[in-house]
Amino acid sequence: MSNEERKDIEDKINRAMAQIVSDTVGEAQSGKNSGESGGQRSARPLKSARPKKITYVPIDESEFEPVVLPEKKKHKGLKITGLIAAMVLVAAGCVYAGVSYYYTDHFFEGTTINGIDSSNKTAYEVEQEIAGKMADYSIEIKARDQEPQTIAGTDIDYRYVSSGEILKLLKEQKPYMWVRGLFEKKVYTADEQTAFDRTKLETAVKALNCAQKENQTAPENAYVSYNNSEFTIVPETEGSELKVKEAYQMVSEAISSDEPEVDLASNPDAYVRADVTSDNADLQATVDAYNNFAKASITYTFGDQTVTLDGTTIKDWLQFDEKGQLIQDEASFKQHIVDYVAQLAAEHDTVGTERQFQTTSGRTVSVSGSAYGWKIDQDGEVAQLTQEIQSGTQTTREPVYSMRANAYGVNDFGSTYIEVDLTEQYMWYYQDGNVIFESDIVSGLPSDPERKTPPGIFTLYYKKSPDVLRGSKKEDGTYSYEQPVTYWMPFNGGIGFHDADWQPYFGGDRYLSGGSHGCINLPPDKAGELYNIIQYDVPIICFY
Repeated sequence: MSNEERKDIEDKINRAMAQIVSDTVGEAQSGKNSGESGGQRSARPLKSARPKKITYVPIDESEFEPVVLPEKKKHKGLKITGLIAAMVLVAAGCVYAGVSYYYTDHFFEGTTINGIDSSNKTAYEVEQEIAGKMADYSIEIKARDQEPQTIAGTDIDYRYVSSGEILKLLKEQKPYMWVRGLFEKKVYTADEQTAFDRTKLETAVKALNCAQKENQTAPENAYVSYNNSEFTIVPETEGSELKVKEAYQMVSEAISSDEPEVDLASNPDAYVRADVTSDNADLQATVDAYNNFAKASITYTFGDQTVTLDGTTIKDWLQFDEKGQLIQDEASFKQHIVDYVAQLAAEHDTVGTERQFQTTSGRTVSVSGSAYGWKIDQDGEVAQLTQEIQSGTQTTREPVYSMRANAYGVNDFGSTYIEVDLTEQYMWYYQDGNVIFESDIVSGLPSDPERKTPPGIFTLYYKKSPDVLRGSKKEDGTYSYEQPVTYWMPFNGGIGFHDADWQPYFGGDRYLSGGSHGCINLPPDKAGELYNIIQYDVPIICFY
């Protein structure tokens, strides 16, 4: 019922009641007047109509006393008043009953449902308003790197579906309590069920700009980069490569909830994610490992000379793409270490190199040593260097050697060595620059290539006393020769120092005709003296 309707009813009630009261008051006033005149006639005697002499009599004060109406008249007035009241009650009851009936299918005054003023409206009328409100429904789709787009309800057959909840609210209303609606406000929230064509929605979602491949950018993995002298993690990028299935689900749920918009970026699962993120444990381990590489500093010592490998060089062994992303290639990095160690060996190994040697006789000769000198153990050094780089070690040390010389530098003999002059047929043993042994010798027969003593730089293998020297083994199991000796000191395969009591003399030209099979023959007493003082690491320099 509208306010105008309600006011009209109230006005009618008021006019009826006013008329009834007016009529009742008029009748009561008329009865009073007639009662007063009747009383006066009964109190006085009848008089003749003929004129008589006026006689003044004393005034009877009783005539001025109040007139009391008979009891019968009073009861009549009360009866009329009661009748009026009854009529008013009946009229009011009829009006109340009529209004109550009206509210059996209308909502009370002051009722609001889902924000709609539902006063004096039927359930159907309220639902029509809800349906009308939804007729203009649309949803705005927000996406990464794209302008928002809208899907209209009409494009997906979006519509209101009654659940019966509005009618249920009306049925729960007690019509006879309609007066309370004039003073109390009722606010309800009812479930607004909707429906739409999911196939059309799927088509609409696929047609969005954000769903087109040409408008999408793939995510990029987090990676390790080298900046400001340290390795850091460059975070992943999200990209805008949409998962259409997840996007459809988000939009569908938003429409089912009557949401006016949905932001696809609010759900990370709606987009393709980077495979490697900045919190990846392996990535962090890589940063830690490579920062150790950058901190590593290995200083090699070669006598007074030093060579330092540090993070500046190590960093150059790593590969980075055009963005500065570290390309992890363990094989390539290992090869750089191998190459670095090989370069160290090429620059500092002396085994197999030629040296210029100043002889005791004053000559300068070139000698090469394939069995003496500095030689880096490249496999061992690669293993140790790799471990030190990975742990960020800072150290100063020598390389790992497989062979060592007495001194550093090109001429690595130092001041302690054995000099064997195969031309002069004489030998000297220098210790700290002083001669501690010297002797004539007989070397191998120079005219026989198989017996000629080869030049070179060597060191002692071992020493044994006594021993038997044997030549090559023949087919019958015997040896080409067998020669017992008291002191045997080999230094070059089967060639060594030993005593030779069969030689008639030593030095001079004896080797030209009575030379050995390649060994250095010594007088027995000299062989014994050398046997007692020779050391394993002393270079033995043989030259012509």
